[in-house]
Amino acid sequence: MREMQGLARIAVLSFGFRPFFLGGALWSACAMPLWIGLLTGRLSFAVPYGAVAWHAHEFLFGYVVASIAGFILTAIPNWTGRLPVRGGPLLALFGIWVAGRAALLTVDIIGFTAAIIVDSVFLPALAAIVMREIFAGRDRRNIKVGLLITLLATANILFHVEVAATGMPDYALRAAIAAIIGLIMLIGGRIIPSFTRNWLVKRNADRLPIIFARYDVIALSIGAGALLLWIVVPSRAATGLALLLAGVLHAYRLSKWAGAMTWQEPLVLILHIGYAFVPLGFACVGISVLWPSSLPTSAALHAWTAGAMGVMTLAVMTRATLGHCGRDLTATRTTQAIYGAVIVAAISRIVAPIFAGLSMHLLILSGIAWSAASLGFVVVYGPMLLKAKRTGP
Repeated sequence: MREMQGLARIAVLSFGFRPFFLGGALWSACAMPLWIGLLTGRLSFAVPYGAVAWHAHEFLFGYVVASIAGFILTAIPNWTGRLPVRGGPLLALFGIWVAGRAALLTVDIIGFTAAIIVDSVFLPALAAIVMREIFAGRDRRNIKVGLLITLLATANILFHVEVAATGMPDYALRAAIAAIIGLIMLIGGRIIPSFTRNWLVKRNADRLPIIFARYDVIALSIGAGALLLWIVVPSRAATGLALLLAGVLHAYRLSKWAGAMTWQEPLVLILHIGYAFVPLGFACVGISVLWPSSLPTSAALHAWTAGAMGVMTLAVMTRATLGHCGRDLTATRTTQAIYGAVIVAAISRIVAPIFAGLSMHLLILSGIAWSAASLGFVVVYGPMLLKAKRTGP
């Protein structure tokens, strides 16, 4: 027990955001060059998965899940009033996540079955912790968060099953993307207008974002329904129409958050830019369903993955790190460079399948920009994450 309490005094194990933000960003910076190596044939590993499936898995269930874990584990004490997961339990949980990354990287050595077993532990453990804290704190409002993480855990297991059965995890991929976009719609819809309002109030702005209204419920409901249809019947016309409708509703939702008024503070503006990829993704995927020849599916999907997930994770990671480490809530030039790099990575990855002649060049540009953004986070924010919270001026 004393050893556990002692571990909690180590800065990096004092809150969930510290190891998971740092570990996730470091893995993201390393995984992208590995994927480029697989794509170009210069490297050969993870043979049972192949380049595309390995890349998709390690982005969704490696990097993005680490970002989600860091945010959720830090937010739960505010939601429930309970103590955070820290010290020994946090170290064990982070170790399980690291083991999953190692397993998928060394699957050719340890075997397919062993890799599946090791990688399938983390998300159920995270879901169990989240649900335990939510129920113990009687926080019914956030049961939806726990359910979405449970869906992610299920999608991860299904991912491995589909790879073994068919070689391509189509259903699992859609379920994972839907769960993560669901979390962005849900949590982003809380923090973006709230953070924007706080910043605008300090500047006596004459227009403030509306925190929550009836159209938010409608947009969330239609968005969730469209995502569910897309998981189950991705090629139906009804699915495409539902996705387009959801895109319109979420674009309207975003317009109510006064994002244009935050251009002077990139730390706030980047949240709006990140969320803008949510309706863009709905529109692009809807178009690719209804008119498949007009827009490649890969381009449409990356509006959500490279765009919404990529930009939003770094937006939240930078802000949460600054806030919880006692730093000024403003984006320095280096932080703005990180934002610029991830936006370049997202846009170049989205358009790569559209311009066939430049596709490989755009993919490499996207990979370089993505790694630069991730490595930039490690270099700039790593020291903050490893040190105790600043309490003085």
